[in-house]
This record gives sequence, structure tokens and C-alpha cells, in this order.
Amino acid sequence: MSQKVAKQRNREARRGLSFFPNPWKNLSKTNKKRALKVMAEPVEVKPQRPPMRGWIGRGRGQSVYVQQADEWRGTTVQVCGMWPFAIGTGTPMVGVPLGRHIHTGATLCCDPISWFQRAKLISNPSAFVLGKPGLGKSTLVRRMATGLAGYGVMPLVLGDLKPDYVDLIEAMGGQIITLGRGRGYLNVLDPGEATEAAERLRASGHEKEAAQVMADAHGRRHTMVSALLTILRSAPPTDREETIIDRSLKWLDAHHEGVPVLGDLLRVIQDGPEEVRAVALDRGDDNRYKAITESLEASLIGLVGGGRLGETFSRQTTNPMRRDAPVVYDVSAIDDSEMDLQAATLLACWSAGFGTVNVANALADAGLEPRRHYFVILDELWRALRAGRGMVDRVDALTRLNRQRGVGMAMISHTMSDLLALASEEDRMKARGFVERSGMVICGGLPSAEMPQLTAAVPFSEAEQGLLIGWQDPPAWDPAAGQEADPPGRGKFLVKVGGRPGIPVNVQLTDVEKSINDTNKLWHERSRVGRRALHVVEEAEA
Repeated sequence: MSQKVAKQRNREARRGLSFFPNPWKNLSKTNKKRALKVMAEPVEVKPQRPPMRGWIGRGRGQSVYVQQADEWRGTTVQVCGMWPFAIGTGTPMVGVPLGRHIHTGATLCCDPISWFQRAKLISNPSAFVLGKPGLGKSTLVRRMATGLAGYGVMPLVLGDLKPDYVDLIEAMGGQIITLGRGRGYLNVLDPGEATEAAERLRASGHEKEAAQVMADAHGRRHTMVSALLTILRSAPPTDREETIIDRSLKWLDAHHEGVPVLGDLLRVIQDGPEEVRAVALDRGDDNRYKAITESLEASLIGLVGGGRLGETFSRQTTNPMRRDAPVVYDVSAIDDSEMDLQAATLLACWSAGFGTVNVANALADAGLEPRRHYFVILDELWRALRAGRGMVDRVDALTRLNRQRGVGMAMISHTMSDLLALASEEDRMKARGFVERSGMVICGGLPSAEMPQLTAAVPFSEAEQGLLIGWQDPPAWDPAAGQEADPPGRGKFLVKVGGRPGIPVNVQLTDVEKSINDTNKLWHERSRVGRRALHVVEEAEA
């Protein structure tokens, strides 16, 4: 390129002129007019939507953190004007608010009594809760008990073995009954509130109902004496001994002043009144009568004088149960090694608890008191079932009659293997029926080995099984905090009702609930024994 041409192009560039060929030179006048006409027409420019994080660049509104949109909940009457296409969330809103749906965030309200009584979603007011330890099973049931107390339902914890519910019942202003060696006594021959209730029924003209209440109290006392003998002997009493016990209790009701104890029953059998001798078939022979009652007398001496079961049932009841307040039987002082005493105490607590429920129902049926509903909690069910013979039959009777008794029930255990690890096949089949008959089954994290046994009782899809297996994974180690993070399945449960799809829910506690849901209180303070011992040694050496 010559120097002259280069200078010419530089001058054109400085003037803002293009040194490329002009396209207008090749157009005719007609085409130029058409092009100018098209260029003069207004062009609709569609506004561009900013991306999710805004326009990228300095001063253009970029946001590194996208905040979650605010959410509000309202009825269809209120919200339909703002958004006419409102639909339901798909989770029931009847009952105690448990938590939020894991996938949708919708609130789930769930408890066995509300779903049976009001929502009509289940045919049996009972729930069975399964899950590995430490994932919040007891916390879930405590949330139900707290919410149901707001609806007027009385929580009854008939045997708290840990304890997990003492703080909750105390916060509700309920009754705490402590049992154990040297801590409290429960007289199995005490009719409880049945005597007073029968007098009120007779005074109001309900003679038949009063007789039924006293007959029920007599049956419970007879059953408890037989159950204690069964646990003590590891074998049930004979038919003749059952008859002798029944007739001796009736003799006490007719001749004894006040509330009898097991020592009074033993004394009646030793004295041998005519009514008792008649059913013993002693044929008028005193030696024959003593031979017939010797084994029964020896067993009762073991119950009265201490023995394996101690003196827990040999004295008057320390703290009688009330029917107008939440109640917890604190039996945590009984060591796990004393299986016989645990079994006997649990049976006695269940007998006293359901006897009180029967009295409340009788007075309500007669119109003397308002109707009361109760929420019975059977935590650590596997311990109760393994405690001794007769426990499975007792729980089986409760699960079949809870609708007639007007009580809801929550049974808690770890895995299906706990229920199927009983000694006899008959007991294993009955224990499996607890899950099958429950109105709802609530599952936390469970190992994969449990899935065949669980799906045999309640249908679970493969996706639901994978969810439960993932929740039972161990917690990860947090290097920043220097400790383990929360387990992935803590507070997460799957609510199953029959063959319907499960509802995954995340239970989160409020600050008030956290203070009464701490089951690790004994681990808050570190042990100082080692440091003290070391300090004493250093002082001694100095």
C-alpha cells in the first residue's frame, strides 16, 4: 500500500467514515425508498427477563445469594381472589401438627385419635412406631401427647422405663407415680376409684352399672394375683388355686374393713373359712386342706415377704392414680436385670390404668361426669413383651379393645425383629398382629434386613424402603465442630396408613419442647472422678 492511500484511509477513519464499500451505491432509487420505509416503521422490542441471579456485571444488580420467597397460608375463601387456581396440599390438616412434609414443605397434622374420631381416616385409634434408637421415636409420641392434651385427651404412660415422659407430664401439671424397691408401693388388691364410683352410681339409681364396676374391679384384682403367681413360678396357677383365690377375694370384700393387701389374702387362705374350704374340696379334713393350699400359701409368702418381686405389691398404694389428670408411672428405678419385677410392675400399672379408664367411662355413661378420652403410651414395648409369660396376651387384649374402652394407643419399639424374637411361635404371631391391626404405622430409620419382615405386615414400595434405609445411616464427622453431626434420619418419619403412599415428615421441636425432650441429661456434664483422683494423689505426694 502506498503512503498516499494510507493517509487517505486514516483521514476517513478519523471522520468516522467506513473505508469498506458502501452498500447503498448498488441500490436503485426504488429499493432505497423501500429500505428507508422499512427502517422508519416502529420495531417492537421484547424485554429480556433477567436470569435467576440478575444481570451479571458491575452495577447491573447481580445477586450471589437467592433468598427464599416468603410463604403464607390461608383458606380458599381468602386466597382464591389472589390466586384462583388454589389446590389442596395433599396432607391432612386434622390433628396434632407433627412437622413439615419433607418434599413439599406442607404441614402434616397427624395423631391416631384425631384421624379415627374426626377425620375418619383409620379404623383403629392406635399407632405403632418403629425406628432405630436415637432417631426421635419418643419425641414424636411426646409431640402427639402434647397436642392431644390441648384437645382435652389425657396422656397415660403406664410404665415409663427410661424415663422419657416424666418431664412432660410434670410440665402439664399431671401426676407422677414412682415405683421401685423402696420408692413406692402399688397394692394389687386396691379397687382404686371403683368403690367411690359404685357408691355414686347407686346414689343416682344406677344399680346395674354399680354392680358392673365392682365386678370389673374384682376381676382385675383376681387377674393381677394370678399374674404375679405366674411370674413368680414361671407357670400359671392351677384351676383349683384360681378358684380359691376368687373365693378368698370375695370373702375379703364381705368381711374385711378398709382396703386389703396381699397379707390379708394370705391370712384368709391360712385360716380357711367355710366358703374357701368348700371350693378347695377338703372334704372336711384339715390336713387335706393344708396340703391343697400349701403351694399357693408358699407363693403368697414369697410375694408378701420380699422374694424376687420385693415388697412392691405387699403394702398399701403410696400414690393412688387419678382419672382427671395426665399420669405417668415412673418405673425407671427398676434395673433391666430384674426382668420379673419389671414384668410384674408393668402388669400392675396397666391393670390400675385401665381400671381407672373403666371407672371414668362408667361415670360418663351415667351422666355423672363429662366424657374423657385417654392416650395410652406403651414405650419400649419389646421389654414388656419379653418380661414374662402373659405379657403378649395382655397387650393383645388391649390392642383389640381400645376402641370399646375409648382410648387411643401408641406402641413404640425398635424393629420388627424385637417383636419376633419371643420364645413361642404363638407369641410371635400375636406380636406381629400388633403392627397389622394398628391404624397407622410410623417408621423411622430401619436397616435393610428389616424390610422383608416389615413389608410382610405393611406394604412398602421400593422407594419408601430406600428412604427408611437411608435414614438409618450413621452420622458424619464434622471436622469444624470436632464432633459428629446429627444423624441423617433424626426427626424424620414415614407415616403409613394401610396401602396408601407413605407421608415423609420432618419433626422439628420448639424451644419449649427441647427443654422437656432431652433424654441424655446424664451426659451433659463430664465425669470429674479421674481429675479428682489425680488431684488427691498430687496433694498426697506433695
